[in-house]
Amino acid sequence: MASEKVLAFTDSNFDTEVLKSDKPVLVDFWAVWCAPCRAVAPIIDEMASDYDGKVKVGKVNVDENRVVPGKYGIRGIPTVILFNDGKVVDQIVGAAPKTSFKQMIDKVVTN
Repeated sequence: MASEKVLAFTDSNFDTEVLKSDKPVLVDFWAVWCAPCRAVAPIIDEMASDYDGKVKVGKVNVDENRVVPGKYGIRGIPTVILFNDGKVVDQIVGAAPKTSFKQMIDKVVTN
């Protein structure tokens, strides 16, 4: 489903891959059964390609990983959070157009 540029983040690798990343990280909290998550998935793939080398992009399956979603208060999915220097910079809850994700990333990435 996801492109090879979209990483799988888990409870066990989240600190290393996201919080300690030297690049901004876009994280999509999702589940297999979630229709809006499926609608957002192609956009997340595009963000991974569009910002390749500038932003790390990945997904956290909330059914398989409970600790990280709990830590960030994920109550609705999809929730997409942008991290920079280990901190939450911005987030979008629910399905949104590509422009919304682009605007969010452009706040921390200079082209």
